[in-house]
Amino acid sequence: MRVGILVYSQTGNTLSVAAKLQDRLRAAGHSVALERITLAGERKQGRRAVELSPLPDVSSHELLVIGSPVEAFSLSPVAVKALEQVGSLRQKSVLCLVTQGFPFPWLGGNRAIRQMTALCEAKGAVVRGGAVVNWVAKTLDRRIADAVDKLAGLV
Repeated sequence: MRVGILVYSQTGNTLSVAAKLQDRLRAAGHSVALERITLAGERKQGRRAVELSPLPDVSSHELLVIGSPVEAFSLSPVAVKALEQVGSLRQKSVLCLVTQGFPFPWLGGNRAIRQMTALCEAKGAVVRGGAVVNWVAKTLDRRIADAVDKLAGLV
């Protein structure tokens, strides 16, 4: 299967999880392209208005994984803007991945998944599921592995 992983990562945490998923999917025989969502300029902390660099073309992917950090208990405005600007996702399967600094998914992660799901479905996507990685935890490696297992199992 042709899989695209489209990820925004502010600190590198979300990108590191996406890279582990990429490795897992390639080992399973899938063709995987990991592509980053990037800003066109500087973004000041707390500002919701963002300008993006041109987004990668996702039309050739059969399945799309979208990754983003949680910001202020919600989906990052960078990911929101990217999902608003991405072309049609009509009949494309999508998986959602979010990372957050709080220890429990109900502190923004679950909401971010719901927001991402709604934005993707509005573009015509079929969202198969998602995973939240809580970064501040003694069991971080296990949480990352669980998220990768969950997402890989949905492919």
